[in-house]
Amino acid sequence: MKYKVFVDGGHGTTGLKINERLAERDDIEIINIQEEKRKDLDERLKMIRQADITFLCLPDAASREIAALAPGDSKILDTSTAHRTAADWVYGMPEIAPGQREAIASASRVAVPGCHASGFIFAAAPLVREGVIASDYPLVATSLTGYSGGGKKMIQAHEDPDRPSYLGSGGQYALGQQHKHLPEMMAMTGLSVAPGFLPIVIDHYSGMVVTIVLHREAMQKPMEVEALRALYQEYYQNEKMIHVREHVPEDGFIHSNVRGGYDDMEIFIYGNADRLVVSTRFDNLGKGASGAAVQNMNIMLGIEETTGLKGEF
Repeated sequence: MKYKVFVDGGHGTTGLKINERLAERDDIEIINIQEEKRKDLDERLKMIRQADITFLCLPDAASREIAALAPGDSKILDTSTAHRTAADWVYGMPEIAPGQREAIASASRVAVPGCHASGFIFAAAPLVREGVIASDYPLVATSLTGYSGGGKKMIQAHEDPDRPSYLGSGGQYALGQQHKHLPEMMAMTGLSVAPGFLPIVIDHYSGMVVTIVLHREAMQKPMEVEALRALYQEYYQNEKMIHVREHVPEDGFIHSNVRGGYDDMEIFIYGNADRLVVSTRFDNLGKGASGAAVQNMNIMLGIEETTGLKGEF
């Protein structure tokens, strides 16, 4: 059986990556809108009605507009920020809690998680859900990401041979402690206090590392590194795409581009008896964007969820 898929907004980075992935599959037929009609609302709605499932790869306002007009039973995956905390949408992170995968499978509206948010939620949610930290614990997260996460404009800037020299270094942003991923980071972890968040763009194309630090004396359920690692291993024990590593890499560095091109995620737990550290490493375009979108599509269509994805499955 072939499923018809429509990608609305297929010219952006995420849309292009989704199209590339689906073009390699013989169980998927991509239905394309005529170039001159790709902004025609009526024509886009016609494509949504024809498709078995639709990806929205649009700015937030455009996603809200088309989703509100689409038939209620049309299966839609939104890769924008627009619906990630909406009550009538399911958050597309099947591994994060019991019943989430089943909720995705039966949903007609699924919001694909953000890249920074994915790394943070996979690290922080088990801590809150298992009572290791209180919901008001003042977490601080750093997030190193490849420049592809900034879309076409940032990609062009970093790949311009005449670029300014500072683009060869890491660039911290969101300096006012406001970031579009913060609402979903709180909603999906159960935190009642917004984390301090330090996103940093690194001069490589894709891949990211998100890190949080726990002070043992401030933990609701104090534990040492080995016990905390065992907690994560149990929490994600049945998940094919989440790998809780026994050790940090042998060279002593957690490099942010290592999982570029893959769709799974690594979790490292390290530190010492006083300060415990949790890092997630993955591809901002994989498990952080188009890979997660395709994983959710597979679940919604009843296909084995790692189909068309790359990783240690």
